Amino acid sequence: MAGSRSLSSGLRALQPAAFGVEPSGERMARIRRSPHFQDGVFQNPGGPSRIRPSGSALGFARTYVDKDARNRRVPHGAVPLHPTTAADLARPPATGLRLTWLGHSSVLAEIDGQRVLFDPVWGERCSPFAFAGPRRLHPVPLPLTALGPVDAVVISHDHYDHLDMPTIKALAGTDTVFAVPLGVGAHLEHWGVAAGRLRELDWQESAKVGAVTLTATPARHFCGRGLRNTQHTLWASWVVAGERHRVFHSGDTGYFAGFRDIGADHGPFDATMIQLGAYSDFWPDIHMTPEEGVRAHLDLQLGQAGSGVLLPIHWATFNLAPHPWAEPGEWTKDAAEAAGALVALPRPGRPFEPAGELPAEPWWRAVSQPIAHAWRRPRGVADVVGTSRSDPDLAGER
Repeated sequence: MAGSRSLSSGLRALQPAAFGVEPSGERMARIRRSPHFQDGVFQNPGGPSRIRPSGSALGFARTYVDKDARNRRVPHGAVPLHPTTAADLARPPATGLRLTWLGHSSVLAEIDGQRVLFDPVWGERCSPFAFAGPRRLHPVPLPLTALGPVDAVVISHDHYDHLDMPTIKALAGTDTVFAVPLGVGAHLEHWGVAAGRLRELDWQESAKVGAVTLTATPARHFCGRGLRNTQHTLWASWVVAGERHRVFHSGDTGYFAGFRDIGADHGPFDATMIQLGAYSDFWPDIHMTPEEGVRAHLDLQLGQAGSGVLLPIHWATFNLAPHPWAEPGEWTKDAAEAAGALVALPRPGRPFEPAGELPAEPWWRAVSQPIAHAWRRPRGVADVVGTSRSDPDLAGER
């Protein structure tokens, strides 16, 4: 028995700090009381979802080793960044709402006098190790300190490309509040964030930070950082509502019918930040294609095309899926135009105000190979918006 305990302690000592820790004590008791926690794990809306690659392992491997496919998954040159400065962000937005996409799912939202930073990842790799794992395809557009004071940091879930230990440690020394889904607070406390600065929420729970209300809403995904994926930390999308403006951040999620419910309960939204990169037919339940992302945006706006602005996130920064790295930009541009949806396509680091002029330049084309528009169909707008990868007509054209 003593030898077993010694071995267990030794293995824990070898685990990198970036693994974080499992929730325990009162935190775990609260998790067990959640209506979304059943049979020892958190459950997805819409029923079980596949969280690992489906289909042939050989087919999956071939997708990743194919030389031409590998070349398409990285930019062919330096990704053009917008030269934003601390002075630019120090000036308040004229309309009361400004978004700055900082790459992947990291967005600074300045809303009604408050500054909310979503899923900040300033690390070089989304990995527990400094020497391995997906590496950035472009630098961070500006230093973390150049953002200025941040009132709230919002974390969607505990995967490495959304919860970055070095970034959290840097922010732990500030006065910011951290809003996280149930269980995720255990990681942050382990990395030095004071318990009193945590707002740990279940779906449909809210916390007030200054003049804005942060609400955790459902998403269709999964969690896990360590060697064992116990599914004991929740994942979430988020609504941030101020006195005049409302925004939505999807986190990571597959498409599901609940977007319309979120829109009905918390919308309408001035802007939605929607995950629509790192998709694959190998994991269709937990990430969205650009077409599905546009559908989700319209669902959140209760079908009102042209109302609110869609900001695509979760693309162009890390190589996490088989598709060409710039394909999400091209596909989103096509799908949004076909659906009559307003979309912002800023270079990483460019601030914009949803009520003002929207960045629309296809900046990625300068550093990407030609992209086959395999998703285009010679049918009506309604078909573009109303289908998904499960549609047999669409599947045959991809």
